[in-house]
Amino acid sequence: MQVTGVGSWPGTDIREALRAVRGVLGGLDEPALTGLPYLPELPGRGPGGELVGRGAGLLVDLPVDLQPAGWRLTDRPGRDAARTAAFWREDLDELAEAFDGHVGPLKLQVAGPWTLAASIWLPRGDRVVVDPGACRDLVASLAEGVRTRVADLARLVPAADLVVQVDEPSLPAVLAGRLPTASGYGRLRSVEAPEALAGLRDVLAAAGPRQTVVHCCAADPPLPLLRASNCGAVGLDTAALGPGGWEGVAVAVESGVGLYAGCVSSAPAEPRSARTAAGAMLEAWARVGLPAEGLGAVTVAPSCGLAGLTPVAAVARQRRCVEVARHLGEAATG
Repeated sequence: MQVTGVGSWPGTDIREALRAVRGVLGGLDEPALTGLPYLPELPGRGPGGELVGRGAGLLVDLPVDLQPAGWRLTDRPGRDAARTAAFWREDLDELAEAFDGHVGPLKLQVAGPWTLAASIWLPRGDRVVVDPGACRDLVASLAEGVRTRVADLARLVPAADLVVQVDEPSLPAVLAGRLPTASGYGRLRSVEAPEALAGLRDVLAAAGPRQTVVHCCAADPPLPLLRASNCGAVGLDTAALGPGGWEGVAVAVESGVGLYAGCVSSAPAEPRSARTAAGAMLEAWARVGLPAEGLGAVTVAPSCGLAGLTPVAAVARQRRCVEVARHLGEAATG
């Protein structure tokens, strides 16, 4: 089995975050257990350190800056965009040092096109998602940025087996037309599934031949669309899924799509024991008719990012994921 994290981490020191992540996930030495370390995201650093600002920093030839309403497309990059670029440079420098000589999997997380389109504002007007032409520009720009960043990681950690995770927490709201207008009195247009699928496929294709995962921790992830996106795996908050969601998981797994199971709570409250979390996962897995041996291909992760915890608690939560994976691995092998 494999164990990883979603991406976000508490604190503001990327060197310490990388050390913590590699300490838990980079040195697993068990025959049936593999760690998938990752480049942490640090929202605690402020604008440019969080998911949307960090994703906006990948856009090519689409300058952004931070305005009172949020990140907005502009004529030229401003101070906030420069800070985001500095964060990325620091992260890559520290990653190269922390993972010098690393052989094995390594994960990069990026904001997905529809989460960015739902969160970035047009120069004059509402969010990018209201304008189909602007959406196409954003998708193309992000795809180019992802292509460049993946090449950066391949150069800095040449022996790593890179995994690219595309985070799409806003995708269900975009598809359902649940995003509010600027006034708050209306709702923005819903994006049709074919348009959403095409944009997601373009960004995933930018990862090249590397493994990809689309993460959506909403209670109603659009699994048919994700399954059709050509992603290698889906990342879900499995504890939040209802019966219909688990049926969708079964269809995805049986069609060859991997599962990153967020079965360890990332909430500040103390989570369930590893045995209890594994038991809940086993019960849901069996309920939809999936064979126990298939659990060996599941990746265990927290339900969402760990930025809301203390650094000590974040390390403990990642270790809880390792414990859950051991229990599931035992069940998979009988």
